Amino acid sequence: MASVLPASNSCMRADRKAYVGLVFPSAPQYSPTLSPCVRKGFVHVKNPHLDSMEEDILYHLDLGTKTHDLPAMFGDVKFVCVGGSPNRMKAFALFMHKELELEGGGEDVKDICAGTDRYCMYKTGPVLSISHGMGIPSISIMLHELIKLLHHARCCDVTIIRIGTSGGIGIVPGTVVITDTAVDSFFKPQFEQVILDNIVTRSTELDKDLAEELLNCSKEISNFPTLIGHTMCTYDFYEGQGRLDGALCSFSREKKLDYLKRAYRAGVRNIEMESTVFAAMCGLCGLKVPAAVVCVTLLDRLDCDQINLPHDVLVEYQQRPQLLISKFIKQQLGLHDQTL
Repeated sequence: MASVLPASNSCMRADRKAYVGLVFPSAPQYSPTLSPCVRKGFVHVKNPHLDSMEEDILYHLDLGTKTHDLPAMFGDVKFVCVGGSPNRMKAFALFMHKELELEGGGEDVKDICAGTDRYCMYKTGPVLSISHGMGIPSISIMLHELIKLLHHARCCDVTIIRIGTSGGIGIVPGTVVITDTAVDSFFKPQFEQVILDNIVTRSTELDKDLAEELLNCSKEISNFPTLIGHTMCTYDFYEGQGRLDGALCSFSREKKLDYLKRAYRAGVRNIEMESTVFAAMCGLCGLKVPAAVVCVTLLDRLDCDQINLPHDVLVEYQQRPQLLISKFIKQQLGLHDQTL
């Protein structure tokens, strides 16, 4: 298990306003006697069995309620940013460390989940940065344990945002898409979860106000186009997304283009593999805003199937969601933005 870390692994420089106790104080300890307005902002779990457990082991995060003081480690978390790649999420944590002007050169930004090779997690002030791997099963496992972590840590008024890459439909590569609704492969705003031998359908609506707020932030960044649109979530990168270049393919180019054009007419502007379960789970657990998904597009799927960008362009594209989310977080913290 990872060692116990303090709630804030770095403090703000003396010439900057500290966030602890001023902008976003840590959540008060949960109690059934607290007023509804106090309880409302807590991250809730929807599992009555947890109350009877002597210990909750967050196995894939290498954390636990008996081995770690979760309120002390994470009680001041206000923003959780998740993304598929461990390297990109570490880079985002180091970027936020610099943007928030935290003490030190980033060498104290350590992987809290270093005891496991499933996910990585970094904390920079009130910002938690976590990798979730690729696809619905991987992010689902991480979200179960993340939501329980935020609940055990008594976090309050948390904003959670998925940042990542995607394939675009009918838009210029490099465009950042802010998701208003995650849809399945039939363009329906729903996520179907198989529970025992039942199929349970859950809503995938995302917070419209948050999406608009993020779009407004993007208007102050002149480097890249940003828009709000539907995001289609699939179970597969190849056949499930209508690619012609997989090991298996049973459809023609004409069928592929017809499907993608129908997706565009339904409001879909990009395709990835995590957004439906992300929206569904976050919406069920009482987060301050259900969630947001912010992904850059690396190609237009109406033109091609393979990503063939020069390395420097690919890296610059991948950084675009990070720049937008950094600006949003700094605005929420009342910090002056000197980067953009």
